[in-house]
Amino acid sequence: MKKGFLFFMMMMLLLTGCGTTTTSQPSPSEATPAKTDSSPPSAKEEAPAPAKTFKIGITQIVEHPALDASRNGFLQALKDAGFEEGKNLQVDVQIAQGDMNNNMTIAQKFVGDKVDLILAIATPSAQAAVKATSDIPVIFSMISDPIGAKLVDNLEKPGKNVTGSSSNHPDAARKIVESIKEFVPDAKKVGIIYNSGEQNSVVSVNESKEIMSKLGLEPVEAAITTTAEVTTAVESLVNRADVILLPQDNTVISAFETIVKTANDNKMPIFAPDSAAVQRGGFSTYSFDYFDLGYTTGKLAVEVLEGKQPGDLPVVYPEELKLLINPKAAELQGVTLTDEMKNKAELVQ
Repeated sequence: MKKGFLFFMMMMLLLTGCGTTTTSQPSPSEATPAKTDSSPPSAKEEAPAPAKTFKIGITQIVEHPALDASRNGFLQALKDAGFEEGKNLQVDVQIAQGDMNNNMTIAQKFVGDKVDLILAIATPSAQAAVKATSDIPVIFSMISDPIGAKLVDNLEKPGKNVTGSSSNHPDAARKIVESIKEFVPDAKKVGIIYNSGEQNSVVSVNESKEIMSKLGLEPVEAAITTTAEVTTAVESLVNRADVILLPQDNTVISAFETIVKTANDNKMPIFAPDSAAVQRGGFSTYSFDYFDLGYTTGKLAVEVLEGKQPGDLPVVYPEELKLLINPKAAELQGVTLTDEMKNKAELVQ
C-alpha cells in the first residue's frame, strides 16, 4: 500500500513539471496606452495644392457675329480641354466699340490685372495687346495678315509671346472675285468700301485688285475712316459700280445694314467678306465657319496654359472654304439664281 501510494505521488509530480505554461496578460489598467500622432497632416503627407484658376482677358474691337462666333469657339475649346468658367477659369471680355483709345486702355488693363493670357480678336485689338506686353502670352484671332500687321515676323515660328490664327484663307479672295465674273457676267466695275486705316482691309483690297486686273474688272474705291462715312461711301458707288465687294473690315461691317439697304434699292449685288455678312443680307461669299476657327485658336491657348511657349506654336488658318448664297438677297439685288448655282452653294436663309 505504501509503495503504491508513493508511486502515485511521484507520477503526479512528474506530470505537473511537464505541463505547458501560459503568459498572463496584463489587466486593462496595466496595458500600455496606444501611441497617437499629434503632428499636422502636412508633416506626414503633403496635402494636394489647390487647382490653379487661370485668368484670361479677351479684347475685341467691335461686336460682330463673326468675331463673336470666333470668341465662342475659343471658349468652347478651353472648356473641352478642362478649363471652365466658374471652376478653374476666369474670363474678362472687353469690347472696344471701335474706339482705338478704348482698345489700348483694355490691353493695359489686362496687363495691370496680370492675366495669364490675352485673346485679341481682330487686328487693332491684337496690335494694342502686343504693344502693351512682351511677357503675357497673346493669342490673336481673325487677323488677315499677321506679318503685315507686325504681330509676328514668321508664321511658322512666331517667336516671343505671340501666336494665333489668321482669317485669310489663301484661296478666299481669288474665289470671291472669280465668282463676280461667274454670277454677274455683265459686271465691269466693282465698288469697294474699306477703312484705309485698317491694315487687314488694305491688304485684302490690294489682293482683290490684283486678281481683278487679271479678270478685266475695274475697282472703284470708296475709302472711309469711320462708320459715319459708310452711308456717303456706298451712295457714291451708285451708278459708278455694278457690284459691291467688301473686304474683312471691322469699320465697314459695323454699318453693314446701311450698305445692304442701298444695294437692295439699286440692285447692286454684295459680295460679302464672311458667312455672317451673307446671313445679314449679302448676296454671296466664299467663307469658313468662324466658330471652328475660334475653336482652333482655343486649342493654341490650351497648349500655352499647359506650358508651351506661344512663339513656338505656328499660326493656324481655316481648313476649308465653302460657297454661301443668300437667295433672298439675290432676288433683292437683281441676281437670278441658276440650278447650277443652287447646287454648288450652301443656301443661307
